[in-house]
Amino acid sequence: MKKYKILVLCTGNSCRSQIAHGYLQAFAGDLAEVYSAGVETHGVNPKAIATMADDGIDISNHTSNNISEYQGIDFDFVITVCDNAKERCPFFPGQAEKFHYNFPDPAKATGTQEAIREEFRRVREMIKGYCRDFIREQLPSA
Repeated sequence: MKKYKILVLCTGNSCRSQIAHGYLQAFAGDLAEVYSAGVETHGVNPKAIATMADDGIDISNHTSNNISEYQGIDFDFVITVCDNAKERCPFFPGQAEKFHYNFPDPAKATGTQEAIREEFRRVREMIKGYCRDFIREQLPSA
């Protein structure tokens, strides 16, 4: 059975790509190897870790990686989760199919701690739905 290679790309690989990485791996299981990276690295946002833990997914061991670290991998899919990453996405040799969705950046949320937590939850749910649909539609065995 083919094991698909999926790369999720964002600006800093701190929130949106980390959340998507967690859900894609959870939904794909053994069918895929999921990677995430940024065109820059900002570290994994503790609020992203907490909001995923609230939904039962542990991304606390994820690292913030730069796209250059994955240049030698032949990806099947590259998903950009913000417009900045789409515009700055390097060329990948091979046949990677590219997908894009511009999710809001929860790290830019302002207001009370509760308002910020709510924005992280809102964006998490958007990404969760996208990832569930992506796996269902793109991985034939899922």
